[in-house]
Formats: sequence, C-alpha cells, structure tokens
Amino acid sequence: MEKYLTPEQVAEIFGVKTRTVWDWIRKKKLGAIKSGRLYHISLEQLKEFQEARKTK
Repeated sequence: MEKYLTPEQVAEIFGVKTRTVWDWIRKKKLGAIKSGRLYHISLEQLKEFQEARKTK
C-alpha cells in the first residue's frame, strides 16, 4: 500500500508554511487526493513535484 502525507507534513519537509502547500495544490502544481474533507499527497506525487522543479 502506498504511503500518504498530509499537507502539514509536506510543509515541514520543504520548510514552508502549510498555506504554501495548499496554494500548490489549488494551482495544480502538486497533486493531492481528497478524502472527505482531508487531502493526502502520495510519495509518488511528491517525487514528481520535486523532479519538475529541479534545476538543470
């Protein structure tokens, strides 16, 4: 089974505010799964988000 993170956990990983993670989700920069009133981000979606923002 795939592991999921909350927006709060993602914010802690990146060192940003939770509001910033919500903004990424709203702008469809970071994929999330909505379950009821909660959002979850899979590790695969987080990895894709990181790869898309790497400098070359």
